Amino acid sequence: MKRLILALAPLLLALLAQTARAELTIEITQGIDNPTPIAVVPFAWQGSGGTASEDIAAIIDSDLARSGQFSPVDRADMLGRPSREQDIFYRDWRAISAEYLLIGRASTSAGEMRIEYELYDVVRQASVAGAAVTGPENEARMLAHRVADAVYEKLTGIPGAFATRLLYVAVTHVPGGKDYYRLTLADSDGARPIVLLESREPVLAPGWSPDGTQITYVSFETGRPAIYRQNLMTGAREQLTNFKGLNGAPAWSPDGRMLAMVLSKDGSPDIYLMNLATKELTRVTRHYAIDTEPTWMPDGRSLLFTSDRGGRPQIYRYDLRTGNTERVTFEGNYNARARVAQDGRNVVLVHQQSGRFHIAVYDLVSKRMQVLTSTELDESPSIAPNGSMVLYATKYQGRGILAAVSVDGGVKFRLPAREGDVREPAWSPYMSR
Repeated sequence: MKRLILALAPLLLALLAQTARAELTIEITQGIDNPTPIAVVPFAWQGSGGTASEDIAAIIDSDLARSGQFSPVDRADMLGRPSREQDIFYRDWRAISAEYLLIGRASTSAGEMRIEYELYDVVRQASVAGAAVTGPENEARMLAHRVADAVYEKLTGIPGAFATRLLYVAVTHVPGGKDYYRLTLADSDGARPIVLLESREPVLAPGWSPDGTQITYVSFETGRPAIYRQNLMTGAREQLTNFKGLNGAPAWSPDGRMLAMVLSKDGSPDIYLMNLATKELTRVTRHYAIDTEPTWMPDGRSLLFTSDRGGRPQIYRYDLRTGNTERVTFEGNYNARARVAQDGRNVVLVHQQSGRFHIAVYDLVSKRMQVLTSTELDESPSIAPNGSMVLYATKYQGRGILAAVSVDGGVKFRLPAREGDVREPAWSPYMSR
């Protein structure tokens, strides 16, 4: 049994957001010492109907708090509610120790929303940034995330990743029966969950195309694993593989033309490349060991993959130009599920330490391995497009949840579902605007 959502029209998005069962919540568990105090004042509303459809300032406030880099001022402590520069009294904000002040206005016209914002340095009493974002009124949350991205980049020098989305698999357990698996799409803060596929058979390994318009995943709906591709704009869905044995671990090439995958149709599991235009397959590895979990380097010239050809699972690198394979990781007796940051330097992976599975980051230049998590049974890491945070699946109080950690280990938060278990996270690339 499966149920496919065929299109993501605005009305359908709204309805699904109300009915999806695996909405995530945010629980910040660790931030940096001395985060920057910032006051995000409720934005003035200039549209019809008296109030905005979303609390723009609250969304921005939550984004900045979730980064761990900022400590937003509580609204109850604010001594004023300015929406324009002439209304600002800097002494009010110095009195509550705010270092930065964000104000703004939201308005709508003919179904379009416009959000204007200004960021001020309270100490210097000067404007440091200001702009406007526009888009459909029903995308108010995403517009607010874009403002948060701009503020985050201005104050940290790192592009924000709040205006991105997450894929994950939500599992509802049925005592004495078959579980329900729901492939779910949500905003980066877990809001607005949308069920893309519902099945009584497992769904695994969701992944994003480089432009964020398509996804791939593995479904067992035919009784054996098969790789599917789905267009998020039209809902069109295509089965890409149907070979006997293993069909798994699809990974898009940086140019979106190829898909790396694991097939066992010729014997042991090996890495193959599929040309998505012609469906032509090219076998990459030929080894009696298990080669699995391919991921592309950002330049598209090589692949990282997991193999036990050395006796234990380790990360290897395959050069697509020369055909040479070299071992990458040596620390510890288990390293798997590598994912590469856009800088091509940091690799997040699952690393076994003292018999426990943790998320670690491996620096390809310095050869340094840093363990980021202290929880157990951590798996399926996915790195944010700005390279700052890692999303992963873990266990908490006996349930499967998603959690996140910064690449320096300083910031951590959990995203448990309101019900059921969640697993197999995939962080989107930057979405086209």
